[in-house]
Amino acid sequence: MATKKTAAKKTAKKTTSKKKLFKAGQHIVYPAHGVGKVTGIEQDVIAGFDIETYVVHFEQDKMTLRVPTDKAATSGMRALSNELILKDSFTTLKGRARIKRTMWSRRAQEYEAKINSGDLILVSEVVRDLHRTDAQPEQSYSERQLYERATDRMVREVAAIKKIDRGAALEEVLETLTKARTRQAAKAAKEAEDNDNGEETAAA
Repeated sequence: MATKKTAAKKTAKKTTSKKKLFKAGQHIVYPAHGVGKVTGIEQDVIAGFDIETYVVHFEQDKMTLRVPTDKAATSGMRALSNELILKDSFTTLKGRARIKRTMWSRRAQEYEAKINSGDLILVSEVVRDLHRTDAQPEQSYSERQLYERATDRMVREVAAIKKIDRGAALEEVLETLTKARTRQAAKAAKEAEDNDNGEETAAA
């Protein structure tokens, strides 16, 4: 009897261990490539070994990646962000840009690392920090490239989460940024005016 129970436990454990993190048709995020779609789970022979892989298609890059199912978690491959993280990412966009006073090459490396982390909040920080309004100095070529990559990563995940097209997601992201910058500019102008009025009163 005990032997049967032990065997049942082993079988249950074996079945649980084979449970897939992702399924065919599911959208995922892969750190180096952004949003992709699992189109299937296949057996492949790699270096002479029979390995089970997720077949992931990235529409934006027109490429397909095969990720071993037992390496998916350690590769950073993840499910789409939940609603709470999505909300936090837009809250991040509304914040004031945080530009470190370090050499551009150092900052560029940090931005690159955030984009490739696959973390939606970190990608949002890059979009926020590199966004420029018409009233601000124009971006350099390298800044523009990083900004566009980060924006594309964020927009594609927002679109996949909300099940809307990329254009609608881009509009929502840009509108959030524009409104935030307008509020920040108005607040700064009011503070400057209040300071000027305070100085005039003191002088009088």
